Amino acid sequence: MARAFLLGSYVDLLTMQETLDKVESIIQIGKPVQHVVINASKINLMAENKELAAIVNESPLINADGQSIVWAMKFLGHGAQERVTGIDLFEKLVKKSAEKGYRVYYFGAKEDVVQEVVRLHQQQYPNLAVAGYRNGYFDDIESEEIALDIRKSKADIVFVAFSSPKKEQWIHAYKDTMGAPFVMGVGGSFDVMAGVTRRAPQWMQKTGLEWFYRFMQEPKRMFKRYFIGNLSFMSKVIQERWRQ
Repeated sequence: MARAFLLGSYVDLLTMQETLDKVESIIQIGKPVQHVVINASKINLMAENKELAAIVNESPLINADGQSIVWAMKFLGHGAQERVTGIDLFEKLVKKSAEKGYRVYYFGAKEDVVQEVVRLHQQQYPNLAVAGYRNGYFDDIESEEIALDIRKSKADIVFVAFSSPKKEQWIHAYKDTMGAPFVMGVGGSFDVMAGVTRRAPQWMQKTGLEWFYRFMQEPKRMFKRYFIGNLSFMSKVIQERWRQ
């Protein structure tokens, strides 16, 4: 499996289909694996948080989630790269789980949100085996018990809907306790699927403007992440080009 190293992070040069095939082989092997995706915001966080950087780079499977990552890879000479967004991979894995009989566990978001996502998926895929679900509101002291409950559920795939870097750190700390072969952080995907937030239309996704659509929904909360963050990311890309 080919890998590139981009601005402090590894990224696997995989298409969506190749990623799905890789996940299937991971589940067959049965050893707990943490999956991560990277985007401009994650690159910025990794530059400031060495623990997060180490966790990401230890992952056996790292996808390019953001269009900015695809552009940066081309600009810096890493060749063509397909964007594999976390939310699209999440949806495709749910479909594959229904087909293959994999047991899935949903962890994160508010109680009504995670319940709605489970309801929608069970409605869409009647054969889907839901191992369990839990909201994402808990004290740190509860983490071990939660991980053990997930282990008891015998889940094959666990979807963790926290923000970064909490989701990466929590999964890294408890993936072996959970025992699930494949654990994936899905960020705000539960909120999108439940209709709490809206995803950008296809043309904005393809032109790299998905971040702007998200910003328009919550401008105050997202200003620092997208405007300050995007400038910081662009600066890193330009500095790397000069070094080359």
